[in-house]
Amino acid sequence: MKAHLFDGTYELFRAFYGAPSKLTASGEEVGATRSLLLSLAGFARQPGVTHVACAFDHVIESFRNELFLGYKTGEGIDPALWSQFPLAEAAVRALGFVCWPMVEFEADDALATAAARFAPDVEQVVILSPDKDLLQCVRGQRVVTHDRLRNRTYDEAGVIEKLGISPASVPDYLALVGDTADGIPGIPRWGAKSAACVLAEYGHLEHIPDDDRAWTVKVRGAPALAANLRELRDASLLYRKLATLRLDVPLPESLDDLRWGGPRLTELHELCRRIEDDSVLGRFETHEP
Repeated sequence: MKAHLFDGTYELFRAFYGAPSKLTASGEEVGATRSLLLSLAGFARQPGVTHVACAFDHVIESFRNELFLGYKTGEGIDPALWSQFPLAEAAVRALGFVCWPMVEFEADDALATAAARFAPDVEQVVILSPDKDLLQCVRGQRVVTHDRLRNRTYDEAGVIEKLGISPASVPDYLALVGDTADGIPGIPRWGAKSAACVLAEYGHLEHIPDDDRAWTVKVRGAPALAANLRELRDASLLYRKLATLRLDVPLPESLDDLRWGGPRLTELHELCRRIEDDSVLGRFETHEP
């Protein structure tokens, strides 16, 4: 038995920029929601899909914005995309999936919390997202991430192959190299190769010596890297805190609540009328689960 956890925010963004725009007769933009609905419905019908949940950033801002003014906000999001978040959440619920719309926390925090909570009781937790920050959730082959676009799954060995570090060091890595999507600036001159090399040796920021002459690895430009980290040590720890996903999101559902028994047909019919597309209905039985 596997638990499949969707990054709904990513899925909606991907649908918005990959599917054609579609206005209803009332002028409502629903193109991304149509695409998302069909995509998730197709996934739900695959063999082995038994427990499913989907997390959304119901609002973009979170507790992290109080920690760092430069952290990402909803500024610049296309209104035609932003307006579909509530509709996408309704689509997920109509499909019969558990939906987690995050306000104080982020969708990734919900996914991380759920992965940690349910991993002991399933064969595997699959987090469906290509985001680097979610790689910190990977544990052996018990918790993996899956990039649906590239059809690539990352277990612990895959994370090491991809980034050169273990999953536990991913927040430290993002603190050093930065994460433009989240507004984390990183430490000047630290890049992917230097961060991977140093963290593969030391694991976490606090274990990296201030003086590069004490480093037991050879890194190009080490004196400047060490000097920048030494000067911005406190900032790097803040950046790591921003990049560290929370495991204490108050999700009320048990694993059994994630069991997928088919769509809520009344809600699905209503949603299809709203988006003026009932093509998804043919994929399901005509009775309530």
